[in-house]
Amino acid sequence: MNDPRVSRALWARTILLIVLVAWVNAVSVAWAGEPTTLEPGTDGVQRATIILDSYSYSPDRLIVLAGKPVELTLTSVTTITPHNFIIKELAVEQDVGAGKTVTVRFTPMQPGVYLFYCDKKLLFLPSHREKGMEGRLEVR
Repeated sequence: MNDPRVSRALWARTILLIVLVAWVNAVSVAWAGEPTTLEPGTDGVQRATIILDSYSYSPDRLIVLAGKPVELTLTSVTTITPHNFIIKELAVEQDVGAGKTVTVRFTPMQPGVYLFYCDKKLLFLPSHREKGMEGRLEVR
């Protein structure tokens, strides 16, 4: 069992496996999904529904036009855990109770990329944002 060829082959396979796992992980992040582009309706309002689940928003990437109102229907599919939807820079903060649906309206005036997130947490545990409940709003 002290054959150096076996040891080198084992190390080579281990390194290959690590590289393969890292590559698959990078590709899956890159292919996480296309952003959802919101088009103004006949009334000029850009609308979308966002599903709030355990530590995720779906969709989690939105593209909107500056100067046009945005209306987001936030639907929580969790049965116990409450969430919220915050875009600090746009003064948007909306609580969404477990199993509830609420609507949030705002008009982004400046182009840019704004993060939205849930900052709920239980005592000393990490916040929902720290667990990955975050998305991006791109204003063009």
